[in-house]
Amino acid sequence: MEREPTRIREGYLVKKGSMFNTWKPMWVVLLEDGIEFYKRKADNSPKGMIPLKGSSISSPCQDFGRRMFVFKLTAAKQDHFFQAAYLEERDAWVRDIKKAIHCIDGGQRFARKSTRKSIRLPETINLSALYISMKDPEKGIKELKLEKDKRVYNHCFTGTCVIDWLVSSNSIRNRKEGHLLASSLLSEGYLQPAGDTSKAAAEGLSDTPFLDLSDAFYYFPDSGFFCEGYSSDDDVVLKEEFRGTIVKQGCLLKQGHRRKNWKVRKFVLRDDPAYLHYYDPAGGEEPLGAIHLRGCVVTAVEDMPDTKKYDVDNILFEIITANEIHYYLQAASSTERSEWIKAIQTVARTGK
Repeated sequence: MEREPTRIREGYLVKKGSMFNTWKPMWVVLLEDGIEFYKRKADNSPKGMIPLKGSSISSPCQDFGRRMFVFKLTAAKQDHFFQAAYLEERDAWVRDIKKAIHCIDGGQRFARKSTRKSIRLPETINLSALYISMKDPEKGIKELKLEKDKRVYNHCFTGTCVIDWLVSSNSIRNRKEGHLLASSLLSEGYLQPAGDTSKAAAEGLSDTPFLDLSDAFYYFPDSGFFCEGYSSDDDVVLKEEFRGTIVKQGCLLKQGHRRKNWKVRKFVLRDDPAYLHYYDPAGGEEPLGAIHLRGCVVTAVEDMPDTKKYDVDNILFEIITANEIHYYLQAASSTERSEWIKAIQTVARTGK
């Protein structure tokens, strides 16, 4: 009986059509030997499959001036183009695809670096109950404001603090066991990496997914964490508010579907249900419309062919809904665009 290929990475990307210059959201699955893409996540059969043996990947790919964070996969003399939502996501896909191609060429199995399997967690460990204890305002891990590389990380803590707390609370017997427990909390989503050091480890670029270091930062997913600092289009700033049902709100320019004109609208992003409502900025409690975000894809774009240059600056992003309706919005700055993309992507993934 043949072993099924391991799923290395999966998620929504925007894929260019093979015949026409159309870009559509696809649920993309990276396997050990190829890439499958589906119209929707729930579909049982893929719309296509790209074999990785003998293929090559190019990133960054600037064949399409208006689209950012595109990478090109060339297989069997055919080019396939994918667009990620932001720089880190694109680089993570490219890194895993390159490794998968290298493993195929070398006749090896794809394997992420992980903690030593000789260490075993006690069967009595309950990760959910432990998470609640870690968040206790008095006895839990203290959330701090930490600085690194000209960035300020709010509501977070270091990897060393996590292990120290696990040891002091008698949750584990030693730091080695604490390291494995922290890795389990990370893989189950109870901890999130903040900053390049911890994110790189979580993506498999270190000997272990969790780092017991004072310069590796982490945060609780519902803590109100945000990062602020110097940024550009290639330096994504994360600022997500998890408290309450309103995740983010503010004014954006929105392109009309019929006249293609741009108007200022007040947008309110909610996680339950997963909608981006827009209002008349002059007032009014009733929304003018709403964009359903569940299963959508959001990406930055640089330019639009039917946009007058004096109407809108190139700080644009595009939302493609699950039923393939395209919305074009403009933020006030590249930093704000990054914030909206990150927030919308989170709600699209976790909202109801």
